[in-house]
Amino acid sequence: MPKTQMWMVRAGEGGFLFDEFREHNYVAIGWNEFDRLDETVTQDDLRTGYGEKYPGEKPGKVSNAVAMIFKFAAILKPGDRVTTYSPDLREYLVGTIKGACDYDEKKEYYHFRPVEWAGTVERDSLTAASRNSLGSTLTLFQVNEETAEDLWSALEGKPPTFEAVAEEKQELEQLKEDTIGRAHELIKDKILKLNDEDMERLVAAVLRAMGYKARITPKGPDRGVDVIASPDGLGLEEPRIKAEVKHRPKDRMGSQQVRSFLGGLRQGDRGLYISTGGFSKDAGYEADRSNVPVTLLNLDELASLVVTHYENFDMDGRVLIPLTRLYWPVD
Repeated sequence: MPKTQMWMVRAGEGGFLFDEFREHNYVAIGWNEFDRLDETVTQDDLRTGYGEKYPGEKPGKVSNAVAMIFKFAAILKPGDRVTTYSPDLREYLVGTIKGACDYDEKKEYYHFRPVEWAGTVERDSLTAASRNSLGSTLTLFQVNEETAEDLWSALEGKPPTFEAVAEEKQELEQLKEDTIGRAHELIKDKILKLNDEDMERLVAAVLRAMGYKARITPKGPDRGVDVIASPDGLGLEEPRIKAEVKHRPKDRMGSQQVRSFLGGLRQGDRGLYISTGGFSKDAGYEADRSNVPVTLLNLDELASLVVTHYENFDMDGRVLIPLTRLYWPVD
């Protein structure tokens, strides 16, 4: 395959324009409020026009839309490869762009480019890496070189370079780990946006999800205790957990802060010290040699507890950190 650019142009939501693209030899994008576009259009022109034609939209959505409209009108060029996808058929149409951006109000999407289709490729004939890279839901994006070669090789009927079973599993496992890792970072971002009081509510929600009855202590001289939890909610049954919450993302807690917290604990207590800024090594040493059991939780560990126990979160906790379940296929 020649070293040339390939673009994915989505055939509308759910691929409803896939047959139309195939039968009439074109790809298209929406944003029909814009008049005829060509390669001379600038992103500044589009940004100004977008604000007038689609008022009230969020800046992030505006930036993404402007970028895709600009690429379709001014960056794509005749000779570039192009593909589109049908989720129902699980097939990719693959072809070559044959002309400049044109305009036709009779079409569902007014802005289109003529295409010469070369054929279709079944999704299952592609490598896991290619299937993953083509999974973006963006209306238009550039296909990476390896995936473009994979598509074109399958189209030309060349023996597919299938990965070995072990490699396929490794690729999917890596994708799963990457997805979990990205989700973890997004959850941490959500936690960091909470204010001090909401952080205490989140810690109490985690403890309740773990089976304890937890309450936030009244403001005042609480000797560093922000949340109290126990099996009975009264502190009469052990373990009696006393938690201090420090929501200072840029400040690590040191040995002195941990020592001060430990000084307020009594026999039968269990200490829980949460710091979104983490802890120094000396703070860890201080906790390890304490006569009262104490656990130090940083932001990573708090986020992991939220995920682990989220199914048991009450409404108060779910309002603080709204999450949705992601299902993943197993062997």
